Amino acid sequence: MSIQESPPADVTSVSPNRPSDAELDLFGITHRGNVRPDNEDHYLICTVHPQVVIHGTSLPNADALPLRGTRLATLMVVADGVGGSAAGSEAARLATEAITRYVSSTLRSYHAAGSATDEEFLAALRAAALEAHNAVLAESATRHDKRKMATTLTVAIAVWPWLYVTQVGDSRAYYHANGILRQITRDQTIGQALVDQGVMPADRLHKSPLRNVLSSAIGSDEALPEVTLVDVSERACTLLLCSDGLTKHVTDADIAAALATPRTSREVATELLELALSRGGTDNITIVVASAPLKRA
Repeated sequence: MSIQESPPADVTSVSPNRPSDAELDLFGITHRGNVRPDNEDHYLICTVHPQVVIHGTSLPNADALPLRGTRLATLMVVADGVGGSAAGSEAARLATEAITRYVSSTLRSYHAAGSATDEEFLAALRAAALEAHNAVLAESATRHDKRKMATTLTVAIAVWPWLYVTQVGDSRAYYHANGILRQITRDQTIGQALVDQGVMPADRLHKSPLRNVLSSAIGSDEALPEVTLVDVSERACTLLLCSDGLTKHVTDADIAAALATPRTSREVATELLELALSRGGTDNITIVVASAPLKRA
């Protein structure tokens, strides 16, 4: 598995290693933490399929027909609300719902994923994030208290053998393969920007108060969706999405250790949640884990 700047000009036939629906191991969990009174995080895991809807037939056994087609994509979303209590939770909910509506009713370019026309798919993903941004802005404008509401948004769409991760904010996406953990996303924070510009040493970032100050968010003054493409054709790799409630207390080394031993996605997510809670749990914590275990011989 490796990060690619762009897909190859042509993609060959579907690999026999493509996981079936039954082989996907998907699990998500969210917790308000030990300090916050409310949980402003939201997550979503779903698969996208073509479907036949019968409105009328004379066939005697219509229920036995294959009405749902092979999976087109797998969708995973993590949104971490900003703005306090109901406002943050509402922003995260609106963004997650907007993405889901866009994917189910508007995004029609799955065929372009990983092909020479891949830019069409990338543009659609950016448009989906901006659709969520506009939905939150519109709701914020109607609020009587005029409180600003915003949210992070990390969206992972797997269209075999590629994974497209769209990022706004600082909720992260990681992948783990062959014993190596890599962060797919880049935190859109002022602190990270200072590191990228060479103004702040990277080893000082974890102590900086700017580490968690967002420079881009859904519903804020600026939303700058970034899309990263990852090759996920190798079986036994694992994807992990999380809000910063996890990474405030759990290091990359901790995450790598949790993923090092073959286990279910539920077991990994539960262990990491308990670790974050044991170290303070000062923020809402959301974790989504996805993998496709090796086929048994």
